[in-house]
Amino acid sequence: MTKLEKLESQSIFIIREAYKSFKNIGMLWSIGKDSTVLLWLAKKAFFGHVPFELIHIDTNYKIPEMIAYRDALAKELKLRLVVGQNKKALAEKRTFPDGLDRITCCKELKTIALKDTLDGKGARRIYDPKKDAWEAVQSAEPYNAVIVGVRSDEEGSRSKERVFSTRDEKSEWDVSAQPPELWNLYKTEFAPKTHVRVHPLLDWTELNIWEYIEQEHIPTISIYFNTGNGKRYRSLGCYPCTNPVESDAHNPAEIIEELLSGKFRNIAERSGRAQDKDGGGTLETLRKDGYM
Repeated sequence: MTKLEKLESQSIFIIREAYKSFKNIGMLWSIGKDSTVLLWLAKKAFFGHVPFELIHIDTNYKIPEMIAYRDALAKELKLRLVVGQNKKALAEKRTFPDGLDRITCCKELKTIALKDTLDGKGARRIYDPKKDAWEAVQSAEPYNAVIVGVRSDEEGSRSKERVFSTRDEKSEWDVSAQPPELWNLYKTEFAPKTHVRVHPLLDWTELNIWEYIEQEHIPTISIYFNTGNGKRYRSLGCYPCTNPVESDAHNPAEIIEELLSGKFRNIAERSGRAQDKDGGGTLETLRKDGYM
């Protein structure tokens, strides 16, 4: 087997184990390259059908191309899509564009919105592919597990995750209290009220992701590529806090060549994400509180 085939097989096994092990499970879809590869793996795991809801947290400040891509792909692939949002924070203008610091904005628009969506208390919009329509829902059954597309190599705090990573009933993460995972043996039984995040892509690298996108012909957002201005996005987020990188790559093959050549050897993948730079260890602090 090739390296990609081994990664694919392992990830599909993890997705199936997660689906078998938890009563109400969803998959977080940030619309970026990693979570879209995760979506493709889920389709393979269940022979073209995705048997759980996809969950997207909309901050209202996502790059517009991301939302257009989300809605078009959900319709094309007939995905049941749940969109959560902290409408109260937006209405009260508790956001970075309205003067709040970036980290608090992330807590309001991402962490709190995610918690409220996962525990079923937050209002949400749901795309129903059978009706080809959106509907508003005020509350729902909580998820006891979610599948997430984080990778160990992407950022320091993510390298501390387990494949089956526990959160308490408030979605808070105790980094030191995680079960060992030796020889790919995963703990899938947990105490009541434990929330679990499942990470099938932990062993993948940025290069692996783009190699898989190239191999599988996975459609991705156009802003990942240079469309004529000598720049592209390497990591996607909210437009007030996300900047593109200098690049001549127009397609996945050229991105792979950039990664192999060492062009970004000393440049972190999330270097364009401003919230990561606001003080030391802030992203890990956000993740302990429930951030993705």
